[in-house]
Amino acid sequence: MLDLQRLRALHAVSVHGTVGAAAAALGYTPSAVSQQITKLERETRTVLLERAGRGIRLTDEALQLASVAKELLAIVERAETGLEERRGVPAGRLTIAAFASAARGLLPRVLADLARRHPALDARLTEVDPHLSVDLVAKGAVDLAVAHDWDIAPLPAPAGVEHAVIGDDACDLLVPEGHAFAGRTGVRREELGGERWICQPPGRVCHDWLVRTLRTAGHEPDLVHTAEENPTLVALVAAGLGVALIPRLGRGPLPPGVVEVPLDPTPVRRLYALWRTGAARRPAIAEAVRVLREQWPTASAHRTAAPGTPAHRQAGHVGPAAS
Repeated sequence: MLDLQRLRALHAVSVHGTVGAAAAALGYTPSAVSQQITKLERETRTVLLERAGRGIRLTDEALQLASVAKELLAIVERAETGLEERRGVPAGRLTIAAFASAARGLLPRVLADLARRHPALDARLTEVDPHLSVDLVAKGAVDLAVAHDWDIAPLPAPAGVEHAVIGDDACDLLVPEGHAFAGRTGVRREELGGERWICQPPGRVCHDWLVRTLRTAGHEPDLVHTAEENPTLVALVAAGLGVALIPRLGRGPLPPGVVEVPLDPTPVRRLYALWRTGAARRPAIAEAVRVLREQWPTASAHRTAAPGTPAHRQAGHVGPAAS
């Protein structure tokens, strides 16, 4: 008889593409996932993973077995959902995927709240790129995801995935102290021409929004520095190397020499919770969504400075760690 945990490991590799990514999603070590796959190969007397350059690929037999594993895991999920629903209390494992700034600025409060209120619930967080979240939910790789969209990139809603709005996250222009905008209480988008921009790499929603917005306002953006993480972007602004547009959620206290200036109109991204339709009855899903919404006002209310005020002039400011 095939072992369900080994099938789960194979399914995770098929969804995430690498043993390391599958291990992170499952909460295991890469060696533990590799051992599960090796044991499954012995059980089935089949080669499941093959080397492909520096990575791996699933054999045709592995792809077929992973498809069956997906169906079996869906059956198990329905059974677990039914039992949890009958008990009427959140319980069991709940895997949550969230993009970086939500994982920093929102999920710590949510996870702590869930642990305190529901000791039988084992909620686990995985940080993922926001554009992967919906697919991970749809494939059953995670139970719940926190994702976001912008006006230029609406959140996809595939069949079998439901969602609820958590809240709106405003974005601000960050400039070095001494910049012409530093003393302003607001800047119009039409005024942004000629700036040297610091932003996330191409393909990220924030990057694409910035480029499209500037071009719509009649400016060709001068993108001088790119980085994945918001703390790096903020550090580059602090060094006087350009300006950046960064959301407030998870941003944390700004370092000395960086000034927050609102744009007019204010750019906003909307946050959502997503889950599979088949798991909608789980008390754990309903409770996690409720706590996400409950904690959102606290997370979204954090500001690093009054508009146009250098961060180092904020006496006694305390806030969460930077994004």
